[in-house]
Amino acid sequence: MGDQTSNVAALSKVMNKAKPYLAIISLQFGFAGMYILSTITLKHGMSNFILATYRHVVATIVIAPFAIVLERKIRPKMTLPIFLRIVALGILEPVLDQNCYYMGMKLTNATYSSAFVNMLPAVTFVLAVIFRLEKVDMKKIRSVAKIVGTLITVVGAMVMTLYKGPIINFFKSGGGTHHATTGESAEQHLVVGTIVLLGSIVSWSGFFILQSFTLKKYPAKLSLTAWICFMGMMQDGLLSLIFVRDFNAWKIGFDSRLLAASYSGIVCSGMAYYVQGIVIQERGPVFVTSFSPLCMIITAALGAFILAEKVHLGSILGAIIIVSGLYTVVWGKAKDGKQSETDEKSNGLQELPTTDNARPMVTIDGTAKAVDIPASNNSFSTRGT
Repeated sequence: MGDQTSNVAALSKVMNKAKPYLAIISLQFGFAGMYILSTITLKHGMSNFILATYRHVVATIVIAPFAIVLERKIRPKMTLPIFLRIVALGILEPVLDQNCYYMGMKLTNATYSSAFVNMLPAVTFVLAVIFRLEKVDMKKIRSVAKIVGTLITVVGAMVMTLYKGPIINFFKSGGGTHHATTGESAEQHLVVGTIVLLGSIVSWSGFFILQSFTLKKYPAKLSLTAWICFMGMMQDGLLSLIFVRDFNAWKIGFDSRLLAASYSGIVCSGMAYYVQGIVIQERGPVFVTSFSPLCMIITAALGAFILAEKVHLGSILGAIIIVSGLYTVVWGKAKDGKQSETDEKSNGLQELPTTDNARPMVTIDGTAKAVDIPASNNSFSTRGT
């Protein structure tokens, strides 16, 4: 019976450690699906501003009821500084990041735009170091691993983006004519698309950093998610009214537009903001962004299968490099976690409190207990008599 209990406890401990990894990897599959659906919708003429607006309308409708009911007792009081941070979060991710990304995707394609997501860990790592959310000690192997791993993922992204090589035919498709036209359009707008995508990555990195600080003041994750989605809906709606003068563009039916807005709103805004907030509190923003290179690999595979996008040898080589860099970063972050646990244990054993009658305290099984220790040999003779 005791062996079964210990096995269950060990399994539970392993699952708890694996939860952040499983959660972030699952999100990468969710983001990959969003990139494919958004590419189809934008190529059919939907405005990126309207898509972003509808996305956050759906996210607000889905998340807000859960936040109102489940966090009614733990929700902190809203203050002006917190509200201003939420407004800034709405500008950074729902407005700047998503609209820049959609515009860059429209000018290029799903695979190329998702390749730029690999810049996210590097930019986030730099910002985290600047704002002291991440410690760098070049004498520690774990810090060197995080830096080297981040650089490797960037190199992999560059290989995947700049080197094409021969076409690898994984899936036979009849979409050659379509992609010849798409390729010509992407080449014409490649420079502008690249600049816009870089702006998207910087905004997204800033969002993760600000979200980390905001969660310390406003730890109600569901409520914070609902507020971000609501602010994104309002701000994107205002931009849509300014830049899209044709009201017919707002029409939406049971088609790819509705599917893209619903899917991205529920999975990539509502669920993603919430899950990222949980993992950020536990592991930090760098850990969350370290898995973003996986999204490009998944998107490339889906793009080849669904959109008949051509897969080049450079994409495969870049994917291999990216995975190796990702593994290096995750290894360094895992060592960080073990080091923090060791520091907490050592700090707990440094200075033990004593009671008023000078009975020293010792830690037994994690609990501080008072013990009687004789002051001298005379006490032994006194108690012995």
